[in-house]
Amino acid sequence: MAKFKLKSKRAAVKRMRSTGTGKVKFGRAGKRHLLTGKARKGKAQLRGSGILASRDAKLVRQTVPYGLPK
Repeated sequence: MAKFKLKSKRAAVKRMRSTGTGKVKFGRAGKRHLLTGKARKGKAQLRGSGILASRDAKLVRQTVPYGLPK
């Protein structure tokens, strides 16, 4: 008898990617709209992507049983 396939949390797959070394990379929130009311320094700090802490990455990997896209 075949085993069941596990479902991935689609929200995690859409928001995060994995790096070549297996770390979890994410895009920063808060830079989509209403940017005129935000300080230049704050917007500059939202540039680029971040690496998830290892304890948080462990939780994300549990929600995505077949791995994140590269």
